[in-house]
Amino acid sequence: MVKREALIKRDTFETGIEMSLDLDGEGNSEIDTGVGFFDHMLTLFSKHGLFNLKVKAKGDLYVDSHHLVEDVGIVLGKCIAKALGDKKGIKRYGTSYLPMDESLELVSMDISGRPFLVFEGDFETKLLGNFETEMVEEFFRAVAMNSGITLHAKVLYGKNTHHMIEGLFKGLGRALREAIEIDPRIKGVMSTKGSLQND
Repeated sequence: MVKREALIKRDTFETGIEMSLDLDGEGNSEIDTGVGFFDHMLTLFSKHGLFNLKVKAKGDLYVDSHHLVEDVGIVLGKCIAKALGDKKGIKRYGTSYLPMDESLELVSMDISGRPFLVFEGDFETKLLGNFETEMVEEFFRAVAMNSGITLHAKVLYGKNTHHMIEGLFKGLGRALREAIEIDPRIKGVMSTKGSLQND
């Protein structure tokens, strides 16, 4: 099987990011962004998706976490797209309902080549460590727009902000793992158009 891996470096005046992604990994991760809660969430994404993920990121955290979190999402989306290549043989769709204690999250996706995000989540706690919780939606949007994925993410219910966000990141990993699974019965791509590219 062709290796589904990607390595991307991205530097701007605001952030510097180096990321490697192996979609057919074992859930191993090395994450260092300078934002502890975000590191924890990316580790969970990697573990539950069974992706090998390395992230080394630095940014203008003296401002806030916005630029860094969004830019990591951009690079992750680009890594997913690059690693998937022509998308031949993948199941294309993936859905995860993820219970996290008192909360329940839904993440569903279509690796369609048509990026879109529907996000529903209201977090009463606005700051977890040095991570602004409003950045969860921005991260999911950046991943969707740069990977070509139609992505729906929703907190169905919950009280604890940490639990709700953790459920979303775990769900993202598990839904993506399902969607990228190779089915030997699929000849070419899973589309009557014959293409899963955005063209």
